[in-house]
Amino acid sequence: MLTETQTQGPVQADDADGRSPSSPRKNEAQTPHICWHPGLVSADVRQSLLRQRPVTVWLTGLSGAGKSTIAGALEKDLLGQGQCCYVLDGDNLRHHLNRDLGFSVADRRENIRRAAEVAYLMNEAGLIVIAALISPFSDDRKMACDIIGKDRFIEVFVSTSTEVCEARDPKGLYQKARNGEIPEFTGISSPYESPQAPAMELNTEIMSVNAASSTLYEYLAKQSLLR
Repeated sequence: MLTETQTQGPVQADDADGRSPSSPRKNEAQTPHICWHPGLVSADVRQSLLRQRPVTVWLTGLSGAGKSTIAGALEKDLLGQGQCCYVLDGDNLRHHLNRDLGFSVADRRENIRRAAEVAYLMNEAGLIVIAALISPFSDDRKMACDIIGKDRFIEVFVSTSTEVCEARDPKGLYQKARNGEIPEFTGISSPYESPQAPAMELNTEIMSVNAASSTLYEYLAKQSLLR
């Protein structure tokens, strides 16, 4: 099932707050005497070279909902059409960049912050980013949107139900959570706050991976993000 609850116009070179994508965000540097060094290549040049406008497709949903599978399929489809993109997978990030983080509320927020900062940098380089993270809390997803920029942030809710995700349990995590082996597990012992106004909703209970990927691809093309 696909529900488009919000229509986003084409991404512009300037963000809604008036800054160029190559300029610093407000109140970034926490260390005094740090100055932003502007580059010599504009966002327009990168867009022209890559034939695309950089955005982050942020897939959020429960473990087992199909986020990573959809992300991989979309990446393959985009690359097959000559579009430059990359998947940021939550589990993969926890193997490297976020390996020092646990699953407390504070660590989950830091996990999302770091992922969003990486997505922002990749967007700055002109790439389309497909982020697949549970990202269970609304405030954390809003933070990610603020970091990336609302004109570049496309929130996609993979709305597969807890019952179906638990029945799939591809990694055996739900069973471990039920046995008390995994504390703070989203959907079991930690809440998931569903997006209230995502750009798109995909339900893999009734939608195949290929259909979900194709729907996302068509959405990006419709928004004039691909050329």
